[in-house]
Amino acid sequence: MTYKILTREKLAEGITKMVILSPETVRNAQAGQFCVIMANENGERIPLTIADFDKEKGTLTFIFQEVGFSTKKLGSMKPGDSVAAVLGPLGKATHVEKLGTVFCIGGGVGIAEMLPVALAYKKAGNRIIGIIGARTKELLILEVQLRSVCDELLIATDDGSVGVKGFVTDILRARLERDMPHLVYAVGPVLMMEKVAAMTRPNKIKTIVSLNPIMVDATGMCGVCRCTVDGKLAFGCVDGPEFDAHLVDFQGLEKRLSFFKTEEENIKKTL
Repeated sequence: MTYKILTREKLAEGITKMVILSPETVRNAQAGQFCVIMANENGERIPLTIADFDKEKGTLTFIFQEVGFSTKKLGSMKPGDSVAAVLGPLGKATHVEKLGTVFCIGGGVGIAEMLPVALAYKKAGNRIIGIIGARTKELLILEVQLRSVCDELLIATDDGSVGVKGFVTDILRARLERDMPHLVYAVGPVLMMEKVAAMTRPNKIKTIVSLNPIMVDATGMCGVCRCTVDGKLAFGCVDGPEFDAHLVDFQGLEKRLSFFKTEEENIKKTL
């Protein structure tokens, strides 16, 4: 089976949006799940969250940051090219129900992962407060799409080029002083998710985070994506990627994410 790239768009510096034809894979796709992409037969298995899907057209949309050899290779491919494999959908889908007010928080490229979740909760009848952030205005993605989904969209940038100068956690802190949500959903850098969990823990606000541990086979067999949740071993690929934020060992996750930084830097030097 071929998996043709239909469109490729640069959303920001180093951030690419790609729509791939994959009718068999998209058939059971749901918000919160991911796929494993292989650019070529000998390529690395790249886990990418499903940013959008269209079951009638048979398409999957992925938004990813070109940070390493494999994601840069994928990002260099053009419409009309075909990737070797689209495996999935993998992981547990987001549990969606009508709760009331839901805060959806996305940082950096995590905004892409937050979009389908926000849409799913909106369709279930919830009030959606979106909080998104990036380093600068130029790196902020999907603002227009999220404004059409969220009842209210709040923005933070490190340099203040758009929205509040600061971080999404600054907005969350101020918002929690006057608005108590029924659920907080966060996805982005580990430190951001850890701070969100710390802010919602005192008032016991249910908080879900989507983790991004290193993966290899993404089927629970290799154990590379293991993380600690509630003091127990869990696998990001089959037990997640979403977990109760108040039970996640974020420091352990951060350490595991840094395991192969030296090897990645060495590969970059050869390019």
